[in-house]
Amino acid sequence: MEPDSAEAIRMYVLKNYIEPARKKGQRRIQVTAGDVHRGMHLKNRVSNVCSALGSRAFLKDNGLVVDGMSGPPSGMSTRVAYTYLLVENKGSADQTNTAHDFENLRGLLKEALHSLGGGEAFLRRERERFHEADRSDNK
Repeated sequence: MEPDSAEAIRMYVLKNYIEPARKKGQRRIQVTAGDVHRGMHLKNRVSNVCSALGSRAFLKDNGLVVDGMSGPPSGMSTRVAYTYLLVENKGSADQTNTAHDFENLRGLLKEALHSLGGGEAFLRRERERFHEADRSDNK
């Protein structure tokens, strides 16, 4: 296994961040790409580290859920920091990801309805349009 391969990076993070956090009973950890890059003594491999830290394989294999990510918009910098939730059962990580995705979607819907005057006002308008169309069809 190449020392800068995604698998080597994932193993390093598992051994040096995830396992110690689980032993301490932590439920959330933060991993910074620059710290991993320096800890592994890599040269010009920051993009490899960032990709490995955000990969689905890494999350699924280690029972993690991304709780947040900070850093530049490119997502490829030594300043990129991932905050992970440590899920008790590795199999339940997919369920937690789904719940997290639903909450994000719910937030988007809330914003969209707010821009339309609120959910109740939107429903009233749509019902009125529906009934107007139904009345005009019956004439």
